[in-house]
Amino acid sequence: MKLTCSKFEQILKSGRLALTAEIGPPKHTSPEGVISNARLLKDCVDAANVTDCQSAVVRMSSMAASLHILQNGLEPIFQVTCRDRNRIAIQSDLLGAYSLGIKNVLCLSGDHQVFGNHPTAKNVYDLDSVQLIQLTRRMRDEKLFFSGEAFKAYEPRFFVGAVANPFADPFEYRVDRLEKKINAGAEFIQTQCIYDMERFYRFMEMCTRRGLHERAYILAGVIPLKNWRAARYIQTKVPGMIVPEDIIRRLKDAEDPKAEGLDICVEQIQYIREQIKGISGFHIMAINWEEAVSGIIRRAGLCRSETPDKEKE
Repeated sequence: MKLTCSKFEQILKSGRLALTAEIGPPKHTSPEGVISNARLLKDCVDAANVTDCQSAVVRMSSMAASLHILQNGLEPIFQVTCRDRNRIAIQSDLLGAYSLGIKNVLCLSGDHQVFGNHPTAKNVYDLDSVQLIQLTRRMRDEKLFFSGEAFKAYEPRFFVGAVANPFADPFEYRVDRLEKKINAGAEFIQTQCIYDMERFYRFMEMCTRRGLHERAYILAGVIPLKNWRAARYIQTKVPGMIVPEDIIRRLKDAEDPKAEGLDICVEQIQYIREQIKGISGFHIMAINWEEAVSGIIRRAGLCRSETPDKEKE
């Protein structure tokens, strides 16, 4: 088996700003939606997260959707959650995914099942996300299964990522939690969506003081909003999220809320790029609005011809 790193990893290691998007698999068996989104996004971004039953709602498996996306010209970031699988099943999926040509993995705990469409289902959480990161790196770097048994050959050589939420409380613990994930072996980090710029500025100040941006590539997460109701929902119903009231007011007062939502997203990217140190790219989560991604990238000046090498911090 030829061992080569992913395009996404190559982009980050080259010092260029990386761009990722997100694709949610469907709640049915047809791959047409993910294929359409892959074709729409493949010339805009370097890779796309393929969510793993997000919000604990049953969907097509992340592995199957990742393969459909890969076969249609877009590199997937295969999400694996700890909620539904024990360590035997997780390792089996990791081996299977790598055998299919999937080279990026994002390790998550997973939303609790009470938030989904099977609230009485039993969760597993045999591992937590920090352990999953550590053990996935162990498979790659030490050629060992989680049990300590050695690989005879063909270990999975994933580019290993994790997530960070700068907005949950207690605030100081968020950087400690991120550092634990980097110590465990996370090589890239995607943040929760950012609306409170002042708090994110402070979060990244703490990260750069500790040198975390030099040990892992940090991608800032943004979500364009379609209307004020979506903003209010995130503000009041999504744990660990902050949406400032002035954003809701802007969307309420706008003649065209969608256009205003895109304007806000572009402004956020430009502010982060110009004012906040330690960022290696952007994770654009246009939920059920994938067609907006290319315009956001163009207007924010992130097109490939317009993005010079990232300044070394």
